[in-house]
Amino acid sequence: MRSRLITFGIVAAVLAILAYVYVSRRPELLAGAAPSGSPVAAAPTASRTLSQQAVAVVTAPVEKVPLAIEIEALGTARASEAVDITSKIANMITAVRFEEGQRVQRGEVLVELDGAQARADLAAAEAALKESESTYKRSRDLYARQALSESQLEQIEATLAANQARVAAARSRVSDTVVLAPFSGRVGLRQVSVGSLISPGTRITTLDDTSMMKLDFAVPETFVAVLEPDLTVSATSIAYPGRSFEGRVASVDSRVDPVSRSVTVRAEIPNQDGLLKPGMFLAVRLSQPPTSALVAPESALVPERGSVFVFVIEDGVAFRRQVTVGRREPGRVELLGGVAEGDRVVVQGTQKIRDGSRVTESPPLQPGPA
Repeated sequence: MRSRLITFGIVAAVLAILAYVYVSRRPELLAGAAPSGSPVAAAPTASRTLSQQAVAVVTAPVEKVPLAIEIEALGTARASEAVDITSKIANMITAVRFEEGQRVQRGEVLVELDGAQARADLAAAEAALKESESTYKRSRDLYARQALSESQLEQIEATLAANQARVAAARSRVSDTVVLAPFSGRVGLRQVSVGSLISPGTRITTLDDTSMMKLDFAVPETFVAVLEPDLTVSATSIAYPGRSFEGRVASVDSRVDPVSRSVTVRAEIPNQDGLLKPGMFLAVRLSQPPTSALVAPESALVPERGSVFVFVIEDGVAFRRQVTVGRREPGRVELLGGVAEGDRVVVQGTQKIRDGSRVTESPPLQPGPA
């Protein structure tokens, strides 16, 4: 009898120990069994109260201030007019009438080709034309005296017209033996020599009009609304440190590049001293007088999936609004739509809030004296 009682007591002790270990590893059982007034039961209520508390954020107002337009870009200089000097016909060069780097005027002779055959053809055509003109005059007198039929006179007129056309063609071939400058400018390096047999398209030299340089550069599409002709342009080059070249916007491309989201702007820069060369790399700054704009600190922007948002505070609640970014300055940005003057936007703490969160505002810290 005593051995049974001892065995029963040992089994009961083991079961009690296992129950204690199980419950100690599952604290939620204790929380569920605890009375409503116990600290364990009060924990979920406290966590819910903390989640509904207002989040402290730093805000700043949206202000309307004069904002200057300053666009910086990179561009390549090009001559106002540029062309490769070539020949229209296959012929041999008999004379070169220019020096490398020489400035020439429009219509000035650059190269002469062998024109003996062309001039001989012209002389023969002119002789035939002179004979046709004499025949036509005699035929008209005979036709007036009814000694010549009308059909014969028409045939003589046709012969005269054909000879006139042959003379015009011969003169054109003679003119092709002389290569002229199509516009005033400066010639480049000579690519041929006297006695060279050239064909159509062979480059003889280059001709550039650099008195006015064209400067093409790309500007983001956000500035399309303010781009217009006659805006002031300032360009600099590493070849001339400390010197700037002033010009103006001549035209704006009619299309926006769908890949780079930019538009090409063409400026004209006077180059009377010839310092700028075609192909030079220039840094461009385009400026316009200040205009009124709604601006906010740049730290208020919240980019998400290709769009930009800001959090606007109304009656202690943060509301997310989509905005469009315009011009930028160091530390602040222009907002186009979505906000109004006087709205307060969150500049610090945007990561801790979402649309509809309750917040407490505090102004941004002002920098102290140095």
